[in-house]
Amino acid sequence: MNLGTIVGLVVAFVFILGSVIVEGGHLSALWNLPAAMIVFGGTIGATTITTRLEHVLNLPRAVRNAFVSDVPDPVQIAQQMVEMARLARREGFLGLEKEIAGIRTVNPFMAKALQLVADGTAPETVIEVLENEIGELAQRHGRAAGLLTTMGGLAPTLGVTGTVMGLVHMMGKIDDPSAMGPAIASAFLATLYGVASANVVFIPLGEKLRTVSQSEQRANRIVMEGVRAIQRGDSPIIVAETLRSFLRPDRRGELRGGAPGAEEAGDERRAA
Repeated sequence: MNLGTIVGLVVAFVFILGSVIVEGGHLSALWNLPAAMIVFGGTIGATTITTRLEHVLNLPRAVRNAFVSDVPDPVQIAQQMVEMARLARREGFLGLEKEIAGIRTVNPFMAKALQLVADGTAPETVIEVLENEIGELAQRHGRAAGLLTTMGGLAPTLGVTGTVMGLVHMMGKIDDPSAMGPAIASAFLATLYGVASANVVFIPLGEKLRTVSQSEQRANRIVMEGVRAIQRGDSPIIVAETLRSFLRPDRRGELRGGAPGAEEAGDERRAA
């Protein structure tokens, strides 16, 4: 569960709607069905014009990642790869087979990378497959984030459109001055819907998807570099040092390279 997204949305809406109550207003005054139809229906329709229909239909599933997708911990990913390097050094590539089933449910990308290694796939082929996987992930997430950004750009404009339409409707009843005040208030609700939805929902969610995507890509590149080192036959200590370059300087100390055991120490001396 990604608490940052949920907490951010709750805080934003509490303060925005709370300001109305503090000023003595009523939340019911902010509801206007025609304005909502113009802004949200129009935004979805206009966004569909810019892309393929299936991309819009898949958008809710992509947005779900902003709420339930945990950001991978790069230190934990690097530590797992160090352990896999130790296992491969001790039991060979086939020793990785027994770990793949448990990893697949948690990290499918890592499981796929280790399976390629266990199957004896050529190193250049492994890197090519993993690069394609990372590229497809970036494209898929980037498409969803781009759609949300597009919606964030269209919503305010459609809000202004709704306001203009409301003012036109109001001008048709100008002979009743007592009705002009409520009509103007209702007309400007469309602008409120458009600006608020763009700056509180659409654009922030798009940026959150980009952040989640970048974190996943970095975690996958740690896996890819770890696999590259394992196939080269690097020791766990060398693998740990290699993967530390992917971590922030203040977190590099959290990655344990692990002191080699007697057998591994012998291997290190022979390799030296």
